[in-house]
Amino acid sequence: METNIYPILMFAVLFVGLAAGIHIGFVLAAVPLIFAVFLWGVQGTMTYVQGAWGAMNNFALTAVPLFIFMAVVLEKSGIVEDLYLAFYKWSGPLRGGLAVATVIVGAIVGAVSGVVAAGVIGLGLIALPRMEQYKYDRGINMGSVLVAGTLGQLIPPSLVMVIYGAVTNLSVGKLFAAGVSSGILLTILFCGYILIRAWLNPALCPALPPNQRANWDEKFAALRAVVLPACLILICMGAIFSGAATPTEGAAFGAFGAILFALVTRRFRWKTLQESCFVTLKVTSMVAWMIAGASAFGAVFAGIGGNKVVMDFALAMPGGKFGVLALSIAFIFFLGMFLETSALILLAAPIVTPMLINLGFEPLWWGTIFMVLLQTAYISPPFGMSLFYLKGVTPPDISLEDIFRVTPIWIAIQMVGILLIIFFPGWGLWAAWYFYGQ
Repeated sequence: METNIYPILMFAVLFVGLAAGIHIGFVLAAVPLIFAVFLWGVQGTMTYVQGAWGAMNNFALTAVPLFIFMAVVLEKSGIVEDLYLAFYKWSGPLRGGLAVATVIVGAIVGAVSGVVAAGVIGLGLIALPRMEQYKYDRGINMGSVLVAGTLGQLIPPSLVMVIYGAVTNLSVGKLFAAGVSSGILLTILFCGYILIRAWLNPALCPALPPNQRANWDEKFAALRAVVLPACLILICMGAIFSGAATPTEGAAFGAFGAILFALVTRRFRWKTLQESCFVTLKVTSMVAWMIAGASAFGAVFAGIGGNKVVMDFALAMPGGKFGVLALSIAFIFFLGMFLETSALILLAAPIVTPMLINLGFEPLWWGTIFMVLLQTAYISPPFGMSLFYLKGVTPPDISLEDIFRVTPIWIAIQMVGILLIIFFPGWGLWAAWYFYGQ
């Protein structure tokens, strides 16, 4: 059998395992082990073990459980509800104001917790009923919740950025800074779309009736809910961007700050701490299995010449290096329709990223595009995770197919964001350039 067929077989067996319903972490661990022993004998397990050990022996990954703990504690402290009620009171006179408030709160929650599930579920429970109450168009109210919740994947602290940085040896601090600027770009695009639609057709997103709008005293009183999260963001991210703390140290401070937030708001309970620790352990263990398995997969895949096969195939495509870029974007977008984002990073980044860097593309620029593509994956049918998070909190008369039909326009807006970053890199990287230099 030609050796070039083995990399293709590895991917084929991987997808067969996923289609059979086996957990991605165990499939990623089992497939390379089988191929290593089959092709190289027992001694081939050394390549397997070295690949897994090399990835797990990475100090940056210690930030993973800390960021997860921070997110869970804040979620259980009711931060989403506090922030939404604050912006809800300010957005009353504006057409589309509730949807805009949803997107802005999603961005802030993303900057505080970095976990998509918390954003989508929290906003789905709090913002969606209010927009339904005021007869907002369902395409806008469900879409705004979907994209707002997924901003937590892009705006730091972001768990997937820590994983991507560990896999590609790219500075997590630089990724965080780029996530700030690209997250702001997408927030502006989402809000702009909502406001334009509301301006063209006021019936889609009506303003609140005058007798239901908050007065100035209520508006300024509501801003108190924003102060503590803002301080947590500024201190945690400021310490990382200024170089005063590593991402891991910033994550430790964020976890401590989350406990302080719960104490100050009088929502701290020992049961909350116990549940947060258990969820952190469960999610961290899942991520660790996927990282170890994917790293072993990458090591064996490279050992059988898989990276060269991929490179040769990509370079054979028309369009030169920009054709390879377009193919890489399409490849990740396609995988994002079926794979969980952490698994997508661990599977695609070790193959695609080195290839694009060797072709002369800037690593941070490509990493930012990769992160925006991951955000798109969260809302891409049929298996985008945010679609299922939202379905869990919508009224019974809204089916999963109804949610699927909402997504194309919002995916298109995100692709516009990717095109803007491709052709105007500064729009997505200005924060990284400001803190770390161009």
